[in-house]
Amino acid sequence: MEITTFVIGPLQSNSYLLADEASGQAAVIDPGMESGEVLEAVRRRRLHLGSVIITHGHFDHVFSSALFKAETGAGIVMHPDDLPLLAEVPETARFFGVKAATPPQPDRLVREGDTIAVGGLSVRVLETPGHTPGSISLWLDDAVFVGDALFAGSVGRTDLRGGSLDALLRSIHGKLLTLPERTVVYAGHGPATSIGVERRDNPFLQAGGR
Repeated sequence: MEITTFVIGPLQSNSYLLADEASGQAAVIDPGMESGEVLEAVRRRRLHLGSVIITHGHFDHVFSSALFKAETGAGIVMHPDDLPLLAEVPETARFFGVKAATPPQPDRLVREGDTIAVGGLSVRVLETPGHTPGSISLWLDDAVFVGDALFAGSVGRTDLRGGSLDALLRSIHGKLLTLPERTVVYAGHGPATSIGVERRDNPFLQAGGR
């Protein structure tokens, strides 16, 4: 398993290229703005991109899904509860001064416990709503991709439509902090961290930290 992180676009969102080196199969997680370098990496390494996985439906995480689908034929995967957010992408992007088209509809809808195959890798879907109603995290081996649910030293914002602080904290405590401490957390923005570090040090996750 190889994970490559790309920090892209004006909002500095993280896009991840997950590759199974043995088979040459790969997936892109959260295809944000200015994803040309991610696509170039897929081509340069001669990977077969089977899936584009979206952790949640905000524009800076779905912006280039159409590009990858058109250029590679990869299927788009996301949770059904964030489908309404796709229609709002152009309007939401305008709020941030960005022009964006409505993303294509997903090819596969996933829920809690579903798995996504990336070659010989098996990615398990965890429902982690709160930042958005359909936010998911993606867990395999010693890694978890959490979108904007959890950050190094912080948690996702819940003041946008469909956000819920109570739901977010339930997701983090019930789904993410129960993973092994060594699990590396790959967030939608900012540096990687670990479950152990966040359980111990994240001020938003301590008693009275709300």
